[in-house]
Amino acid sequence: MNCIIIDDEATARAIITQLCANEASLNVLEEFPNAIQAIKYLNQNEVDLIFLDIHMPDFTGFDFIETVKNPPKIVLTTSDANFAIQAFEYDCIVDYLVKPITPERFNKAIQKAETVASQPKKVAKSSDDVETTSGNDLYVNIDRRLIKIDIPSIYLVEAKGDYIQIKTEAKNYTVHSTLKKIEEKLPDSLFLKIHRSYIINVGKIIDIEDNSVLIKKDVVPVSRSNRPELMRRLNLL
Repeated sequence: MNCIIIDDEATARAIITQLCANEASLNVLEEFPNAIQAIKYLNQNEVDLIFLDIHMPDFTGFDFIETVKNPPKIVLTTSDANFAIQAFEYDCIVDYLVKPITPERFNKAIQKAETVASQPKKVAKSSDDVETTSGNDLYVNIDRRLIKIDIPSIYLVEAKGDYIQIKTEAKNYTVHSTLKKIEEKLPDSLFLKIHRSYIINVGKIIDIEDNSVLIKKDVVPVSRSNRPELMRRLNLL
């Protein structure tokens, strides 16, 4: 099986690479210190299995899984055992390894992956990641599912390369899309683009200082060109 390793710690990547070298069925194609680089690689290469860390800066392992269309089989590798139940909500995850990983436990995970790989694949319906709206709802395509988001609950949208992160009162969503596309879907009465990388829900602003706004716990920059429109939208005393 062709595999890749995604972990922000170089030592962890080296250990998993060595464990893979002891398995004749595994061929390590690449290793990545962050999930964004791995996503770009997957768009151009065939991979059968991914060893994926959960806790990584900015873009977690679960963000990665929810972003990739039709992900290959995944073995989670983490020092945190608290996400095991959440992990197996995803069909693509075949095992959950807690660091430090022993050779015996690693071998068992590979056996599971090989068993799953030998089973017929389910054919997924084709879809895209472009958001569609209905009333106060925004639908986004994540992991082959259309997830409904209540538009008024959105307080911040941030561009992250080829992806956007939608932050809501309940949880955050990472979607393969652009800020321009989602800006077209959000009502002007609630939302305003205040920076080339940020759209905010004006009603969720807590504080404004100099060239930034505070929304929840996020400090968001305001560009000079967008500041006049922001000030116009505020109900100033």
